[in-house]
Amino acid sequence: QVQLVESGGGLVQAGGSLRLSCAASGSTFGITDMGWYRQAPGKQRELVATRSSGGTTNYADSVKGRFAISRDNAKNTVSLQMNSLKPEDTAVYYCYLRRYIYDSWGQGTQVTVSS
Repeated sequence: QVQLVESGGGLVQAGGSLRLSCAASGSTFGITDMGWYRQAPGKQRELVATRSSGGTTNYADSVKGRFAISRDNAKNTVSLQMNSLKPEDTAVYYCYLRRYIYDSWGQGTQVTVSS
């Protein structure tokens, strides 16, 4: 079992910045991808950014150039620096990891961007 604990959500004005962090604990051997997804009200959960254990990153087109994902493989942590936030970035953000063939999710942290 893997547990994911997120922190760093909140309320920010458009154009502002937030940093999300996530730490994995428990059975962490074999983790490959770590990253973030988000879900806005009435919408499906969507990928925001992921980073493989080898450093390959994948970003949603809507956040490229504004968000940056970082990861510490030794500490099993992943962070998301979000700059130039827009109201459409408002969502619950979920930390994610893949370990072997299994996906694990955090409890979610709310990010609200006011216009």
